[in-house]
Amino acid sequence: PLFAKLSTLSVGQQQMVEIAKALAQEVKLLILDEPTSALTESEVNSLIEILKNLKESGVTCIYISHRLEEFFRVTDNITVLRDGQVVDTVKTMDVTEEKIIAMMVGREMKKRFPAKKSNPGEKLLEVKNLSVSVYRKRIIKNVSFDLKKGEILGIAGLMGSGRTELVTALFGEYGNQITGEVFLEGKPIKIKSAEDAIKFGISLVPEDRKEMGLILIQEVFKNISLPNLKKFSSALNIDKYKELQECKKYVDYLSIKTPSLFTITESLSGGNQQKVVIAKWLMSNPKVLIMDDPTRGIDVGTKYEIYGLIQKLAESGVGIIMISSELEEILGMSDRIMVMHEGECTGSLDRKDATQERIMILATNITNTKRDNRNNE
Repeated sequence: PLFAKLSTLSVGQQQMVEIAKALAQEVKLLILDEPTSALTESEVNSLIEILKNLKESGVTCIYISHRLEEFFRVTDNITVLRDGQVVDTVKTMDVTEEKIIAMMVGREMKKRFPAKKSNPGEKLLEVKNLSVSVYRKRIIKNVSFDLKKGEILGIAGLMGSGRTELVTALFGEYGNQITGEVFLEGKPIKIKSAEDAIKFGISLVPEDRKEMGLILIQEVFKNISLPNLKKFSSALNIDKYKELQECKKYVDYLSIKTPSLFTITESLSGGNQQKVVIAKWLMSNPKVLIMDDPTRGIDVGTKYEIYGLIQKLAESGVGIIMISSELEEILGMSDRIMVMHEGECTGSLDRKDATQERIMILATNITNTKRDNRNNE
């Protein structure tokens, strides 16, 4: 709605408003910095068509993105930066995606996604008929699914499909507005707050790390230790030495590039900020790790690191729920893919059966729409 407050919109919807605001001006030079980081494939396609039209009308665009495939659809030249320096400028038609990746990370990357070694075990999490109502409107409608130990369950869907609302409900976002049943390791649990979720071993890497995942004005170590202070606390105080040692362990493990543990988190790059979010939840030893668009807006090298980490966690028995706006990422990382449309689960696909086309059919609910139209004729 035109009169909706921006604070009520999802990150992707806010991104679309920002793009619309820029396009509404009669500009000669348009700079777009990660314009598609929170958009779905269909929305990316629409934006690229708009940019092609602008180009034909004489508008010059500078397009910054970590989604490399987009460059080959819309740009004439590509300039690659690494560590604040220009590596090279090349004509788009003369270069491949593999070459661009090698220039960005300083080495050749043979495989985009890690080899699948996980062997999902017994059922870890089971959700039955989960519904969420906000202001008398059901935004999640009777969703049921399960997650096995060591499994990576991908959740796909267009913007507004209810992906984020579903996983934040599992992290206690909606309190008493949730109905349905949740079982962890066969036992029924009630999740009415983030505190409940953490107590049961459920962690969330949120869609918007800056607003929901971090306290940007605090030091790196404080962000990592915040949900884990009981580990370092006695009845009287916090063991600061133990806290710092434990934080350093995860900074080293995740190769977080920070001058020190006392660096203000806001000063880190987007990829390193995301690693700080992941570090704080790894410290809590989760049974279920929910990751909502975990590679959004981060560089290619860090993406590979996060992919490898997700795979290692799955191999260790952690159940992973991963949302992504990039279909290629969902297909490359998931053991199984659940697809959502308007708050409902429209289907589930095993890795071997999943294709981009099948996911999009379920995401747009084309089959049911055609059936409903036939019934109305």
